[in-house]
Amino acid sequence: MAEWSWVAYTVLEGLIAVACCLGNVLVVCAVCIGIRDSLHEPTFCFLVSLAVADLLVGAAAVPLAVLLDGWVSLTPDLCLLLSCVVLVLTQASVLSLLAIAVDRYLRLHIPLRYKAFASQRRTWIAVSVCWTLSCLLGFTPLLGWNNFSPLAPDSTNTSSPSLTPPCTFLSVISLPFMVYFNFLGCVMAPLLVMTLLYIQIFWSLQGRLKESCPQAKVSLLREKRLACSLALVLILFAVCWIPLHLMNCLLLFYGPQAVTQGTLYAGILLSHVNSAVNPVVYAYRIPKIRQAYSQIWRRFLVRTNCSHGDEQICRARTSSQANQTEMYGSGGKTAP
Repeated sequence: MAEWSWVAYTVLEGLIAVACCLGNVLVVCAVCIGIRDSLHEPTFCFLVSLAVADLLVGAAAVPLAVLLDGWVSLTPDLCLLLSCVVLVLTQASVLSLLAIAVDRYLRLHIPLRYKAFASQRRTWIAVSVCWTLSCLLGFTPLLGWNNFSPLAPDSTNTSSPSLTPPCTFLSVISLPFMVYFNFLGCVMAPLLVMTLLYIQIFWSLQGRLKESCPQAKVSLLREKRLACSLALVLILFAVCWIPLHLMNCLLLFYGPQAVTQGTLYAGILLSHVNSAVNPVVYAYRIPKIRQAYSQIWRRFLVRTNCSHGDEQICRARTSSQANQTEMYGSGGKTAP
């Protein structure tokens, strides 16, 4: 039974990795290419940061999760380094979500100063800060809060491949670190701040909608719809990641018997599914990204047909789609 659960886990991880990579590559292309001047808008910059983190989950974190399940024997230092990469990507997602929440809060509460304050330069500095902090927090176990000591008496024997133990995530990452530092400090604290920010955003929007004129309501309703979409992304992150962290709490307080291997696999899969689901949420909830998806898909179909069709017709279609792209992107400097 344990072998079947492992096979199912590995196959599902492979499918999730493919979905993460394809979906988030599409998001990055849609924002950077399909939406004109989108990177001048802080929200879309932070969405790209989140999409890159999700893309790297599929390209790096998921393969590492399978690898760090006892597949290979690595030195403790290398095993720890690879395990920390997974923590860095998770932290990058959390901080990108936090940046999005702060951006929407500032847009609503300092509308007159917002454009001057949230300049493109400051936005990319904020993205850089998010990733720098993610690296600092994710690589914290390398500083000593881990499950092994390189100066242990038998460490001289680890040079022999036959004596090197299989590399697993929890063999090198400390459970107290995962619960007290990573879960409570690096995940729950930002989630609490984001929850309070979105509550304030919706409370403020609801009050303004009651007092505004019909023309102002259109802009406020658009703002509310986008806030709902981004809040949904936050809720999905919490739903997908908190169960795995709660399992770590059970493992810490009640021992290995508290969580079965199959349940742990389900928690890991659920956390990775989050990175594959986000592009779908963007498509259904954010009109600009949905339009950009459609444009990319049409271009792909045209180029596929061009390889078998009339070159002049293909050029006409390409020109027509370029004009449509400009029409969709003409609102790039308005509220997303």
